Amino acid sequence: MTEATEQSVNTTSEQSGSHHHRFLGGVSVPLAFLGLGVYRAWIEIAFVGPSLGIPLLTASARDLFDWVMVFTATGCFLLARKIGPFYNKRSIYLLSGITLTISTIILFSSSWVTFPLPFMAQAAALCGGFGIGIMILIWSELYACLNPLRVALYYSASIIAGALLIYIYRGFMPPWLFVMTSILPAASLLMAKQGFASLPPTELPATAWTRFSVPWKAVLFMGVYAFGYGLMESGMYQGVFGPHSAPGTIFVGLLVFLGVAFRQGRFDFSLIYRVALPLIVIALFLVPTFGNVPGPVASFCMSSAYTAQSILIMLIMANICYRYGVSAIWLFGIERSVRQITMWLGRAVGDVVETTSLFGDTGHLIVSFLAIVAVIFATTILLSERDLSSRWGANFLAGGTDSAAMIRKQELADRCREIAHRYKLSPREEEVLLLLAQHKTVGIIERELFIANGTAKAHVRHVYQKLDIHTRSELFNMIGVESRDEDAPV
Repeated sequence: MTEATEQSVNTTSEQSGSHHHRFLGGVSVPLAFLGLGVYRAWIEIAFVGPSLGIPLLTASARDLFDWVMVFTATGCFLLARKIGPFYNKRSIYLLSGITLTISTIILFSSSWVTFPLPFMAQAAALCGGFGIGIMILIWSELYACLNPLRVALYYSASIIAGALLIYIYRGFMPPWLFVMTSILPAASLLMAKQGFASLPPTELPATAWTRFSVPWKAVLFMGVYAFGYGLMESGMYQGVFGPHSAPGTIFVGLLVFLGVAFRQGRFDFSLIYRVALPLIVIALFLVPTFGNVPGPVASFCMSSAYTAQSILIMLIMANICYRYGVSAIWLFGIERSVRQITMWLGRAVGDVVETTSLFGDTGHLIVSFLAIVAVIFATTILLSERDLSSRWGANFLAGGTDSAAMIRKQELADRCREIAHRYKLSPREEEVLLLLAQHKTVGIIERELFIANGTAKAHVRHVYQKLDIHTRSELFNMIGVESRDEDAPV
């Protein structure tokens, strides 16, 4: 990325007033956006990670938790037109926070009081699944307001932050673990609220409904990886790591974060799905073949592959919402429902193979082979570059110079939109500002906007007056674009 783009990323955070941490490469991540990692930490600590001695953390409670999450996401996408967006509805935040806090209290209290455990398990799973389903959609809506570069940077940073938080929490004694875990839902929601507040009004989720065909290929693509993940899930959590703190998860999070931090607009996003395919093949076939099922190596490869695909699907879905104004509640509600169902199916198939000796001693190999066929099919057929670029607008996944150019263009448009809003430029003046930032001359602006030469010059003068500048160099400095010695006034 050029210096202009880097400044655009940094300036946005600084102008928003959000606390942020500056990392390698000069980029910064607003603290508020790391709240996604906070709810990920809650999920692992409360429900899906290694057992902490909580009696209610049974397989049936986990299944109920997942299915309630599915029904919540499904209900939200069916009613998205009536209930969305979520960002400005205080009742939605309260509903999610209260149900998750109640779920936490029930889970931990089961270790200290004597109540009918089945009833408590069901209550905890119902509250937890519903609350986390809402929480996921709130954060999906926030990330859908960002361009792909910020999505990749913030999301990968959140993955790392969530894992570190889990490691810290493991050092707490049970009473403190209960207190600190109870805080996580409210903390995540407050950070989401701050994240929305940091965005300019023009970037907030649209209230108007936009029609868009469901990107079923991308959704099923994620579903296939979730199925493979579910096949190995039962054995992956027998150690000290859970889904959000596994070494493979952190490895991919760091890989993407450092790639974006150092390469920025030149980062090749296509590496995400190019790396994931061989990793999942190793996890599902090569390692089981040598009798290491699921084993540390298989777990590392599988968690890496699944995390990579999670980042990829977040990029695709968020980009659709960002570019076309699609409801994130509707789109992510569909994707999350399919993902959780296919993961549960994979877990169920794996359990059947494990407990019934289906297919004899070669059961795991047969199931793994079928999963590999599905994964290769999904990668080579479901995820075509034609769909990525023309249908879903995810040109940045094509990689190479096209990817860098597209992201630079989006970053420049973001910066101009922020300046136009701050200085109250008209829509036409915002268009002129963007063309000026692209080093377009008055003559080119005239032709691209189909306006007379005198009108184009008048628009440029008005832009300069509102921005209180006199030369192109001043304009480029304000936007953060590299100057080309264009110091002449209008």
